[in-house]
Amino acid sequence: MHLEVTPEVLISQLGYSRNEQTQKQIEAIIDNTKGFEKFAKHIISLNDALKHMNAFVAMSNSDKYLKIKCGNADATEILKEFHAEVEHFSKKYHVEMKKLPNKEVYYIIGVN
Repeated sequence: MHLEVTPEVLISQLGYSRNEQTQKQIEAIIDNTKGFEKFAKHIISLNDALKHMNAFVAMSNSDKYLKIKCGNADATEILKEFHAEVEHFSKKYHVEMKKLPNKEVYYIIGVN
């Protein structure tokens, strides 16, 4: 089965309500992310893989990127698993990440 990752699909799969603002925001993120189409279909799988860690993929409100965030900042084992999953995704799909200092947040910059 082939899944075409349109802005509408991404909005829905990441748990956002579809409206004009979220549509514009996701389109700006896609346009700003180098080679987005090369790994877009794997964003949904990554989001699913992160759920049991209380982590998720979301749209950043401050930058035109998707972010990966872990809500269990105090659980050492979960944080190890979270960082390993993000690193695995990054290496497997050749995606450049930017980790925010002192936070359990990564921005998806694009294909490197």
